[in-house]
Amino acid sequence: PAGPSELAVLADDSADPAFIASDLLSQAEHGPDSQVLLFTTSERLADRVLGELEMQVRSLERREIAAQALKNSRIILAGSLGELVSMVNEYAPEHLIINTLNNHELAEKIVSAGSVFIGPFTPESAGDYASGTNHTLPTGGWARSYSGLGTGDFMKRITFQEITREGLKGLSRAVMQLAGEEGLTAHARAVSLRLEGPGTDQGKGPENNV
Repeated sequence: PAGPSELAVLADDSADPAFIASDLLSQAEHGPDSQVLLFTTSERLADRVLGELEMQVRSLERREIAAQALKNSRIILAGSLGELVSMVNEYAPEHLIINTLNNHELAEKIVSAGSVFIGPFTPESAGDYASGTNHTLPTGGWARSYSGLGTGDFMKRITFQEITREGLKGLSRAVMQLAGEEGLTAHARAVSLRLEGPGTDQGKGPENNV
């Protein structure tokens, strides 16, 4: 689910406002439907970033597109970084830059983001072109349940299982009860028939039990 570009920056007063503005604009220039957010505890930083945005956007080739995207964008102020981390995890951005004094500590608390960029010298554009992470990432909040594209997405998997008679006996109550709840009589019978009478166990021994 990769849609319009998103970037969130989580920053405190130690961050360089010029760096932040350039990062926000690097996603805003993608398209008018892009969204960029600054999460910060510093009103001073927020004001300085606004000034940098107004200045830097003028020099962009795609300044009209970036300006439209900025209309969809926000600066969010909160009293603590912990509160902002909770907001970031709820928003689940495609890209997240953490630019704070304790950036590694905060990075460990991020559970929903497509790709996380840590520190003042890790711009999102490096991830686009050179640093090695995949650029196909979930947007629109889908990072709460999806990961970025990886080699595992191109691998085919098969599961195998083998159950002994004793193993099936141990599972039978759960299987038959759940089958009964769903009204799937044949599912339950496929278990009960195997457990009626002596039967023949073709398993290789107790080590194959589920």
